[in-house]
Amino acid sequence: MSQPVRIYDPFDPQVQQDPYPVYEQLRDEAPAYWAEDANTWVLSRYDDVSAALAAPETFSSAKGIFPSPPGVDQSDLFLPMLIMTDPPRHAQLRALVSRAFTPRRIASMETSIRQTTDHLLGQINPGPWDFVSDFAGPLPAIVIAELVGVPADDREQFRAWSSTLVQANPIHGARDGLAAAASLYEYFAGFLAERRRTPRRDLISDLVHAEVEGERLTDDEVLGFCLLLLVAGHETTTNLLANSMAILTTRPQDRARMAHEPAVLASAIEELLRYDSPVQGLSRTLTRDITLHGETLHSGQTALLLFGSANRDHRAFANPDEFQVEREPGRQVAFGRGPHFCLGAALARMETRIALHALLNHTSFKWFADLPAAKRLHSGPIRGYASLPVQ
Repeated sequence: MSQPVRIYDPFDPQVQQDPYPVYEQLRDEAPAYWAEDANTWVLSRYDDVSAALAAPETFSSAKGIFPSPPGVDQSDLFLPMLIMTDPPRHAQLRALVSRAFTPRRIASMETSIRQTTDHLLGQINPGPWDFVSDFAGPLPAIVIAELVGVPADDREQFRAWSSTLVQANPIHGARDGLAAAASLYEYFAGFLAERRRTPRRDLISDLVHAEVEGERLTDDEVLGFCLLLLVAGHETTTNLLANSMAILTTRPQDRARMAHEPAVLASAIEELLRYDSPVQGLSRTLTRDITLHGETLHSGQTALLLFGSANRDHRAFANPDEFQVEREPGRQVAFGRGPHFCLGAALARMETRIALHALLNHTSFKWFADLPAAKRLHSGPIRGYASLPVQ
C-alpha cells in the first residue's frame, strides 16, 4: 500500500494541537502506517486497536508501552510495572494489586473527594484563573496522595515529576523522564521500608502485605506500581477534567442537562472519554509477523495503538466527530480493553463525576474557557492542557 509521506508523528506539536483530521486520514488511507520518525507502526481503526488490545500473545507489553529508538527495551529502564507485563505474570501481579486496590477502598474515598473538590473551589478568587494549576491538577494529586499514604503537601512535587514523565519524548528526550522516574523511586522507597516495619491504613501498606497463593509483591514491583499509579491515576484524570472543561465551555444546553440529570452526567463522562481521550495511544511489541491492510508488521517491531483515533472511527460510532451527551456508552477504548484495562478507571470516573457535578452546580462558575490562550500539553501518549485560563 502506498503511504503518505510523514503523515503522522505522535510527537509533532502541530499534530498534538489537533490530531483528529490526521487520524481520519490514517484510518481512510493508511490504517497500518509506518511512522518512520517515531520508529513504529500505527494502527488507527477501532477494530484493529480493539483486536490488538485483546491479543497480548501477539501484541506484547513487556518491552514497553511507548515508541522507542531501535533496540531499546523499556523494561531495562523502569522497575517492573503491571502495565509492562504479559500473561501469565500479568494476571498474577494484577491479582495481588487488586487485593489492595479494591472497589470498597475506592468507594470509601467519595466523601473525601467531595470535600477536596469543595475546598479547591472555595480557594479560587474571583476573576480569571487557571483550571489546570488551580483545580484539575491538584485534585487528583491530593486523591493519590491520600490513597497511597504520603503527605498531601508533596502534591506539587508529584505534579512536577509526573508532568516531566509524560512530556518526555522517548525518541529524542528520554533523559528527563528517566530522572523523574528515579526521583519517584527514591521518594517511595523510604515509605516502603517504613510500611514494612509499621503498616498503616493506606495503599502502600496493603501492597506490601498483599498475598495470593503465598506470593507477595517484591519491593521493585511495589515501587513500579507506585510510579504507574502516580502517572496513570494523576495525569489521566487531570487531563480528562481539563479536556472536559474545554469541550463543555461551548455547550450550555449539555451542561444544563448534566447538572440536573445524574444518568446524563454518567453517559456524558463516557462521551467525554471517547470524544477527546486523555490517553491517545499506547504501544505494543510484535511477537510474530502479521499482515494488516496489505502491510507486513514484523516480529520485534512496535505498533502504536491509537485509542484517540479508534474512538473517532465512523466504522464504530455514528457521527463520531459530534459530541453527543447521551450517546450509548460502552464501546469507547479510552481506558484500554482486555487484560490491561485500566485498573484505576473506577477512581477516574468517580473523581470526574464529583468534580463535574460540583462545577456544574457552582453558582459563580461561568464556564468560560479562553481556548485561544490555552497551552497544550506536549506529550505523545497524553492529550490535555498545560494551562487552561477560565472565568
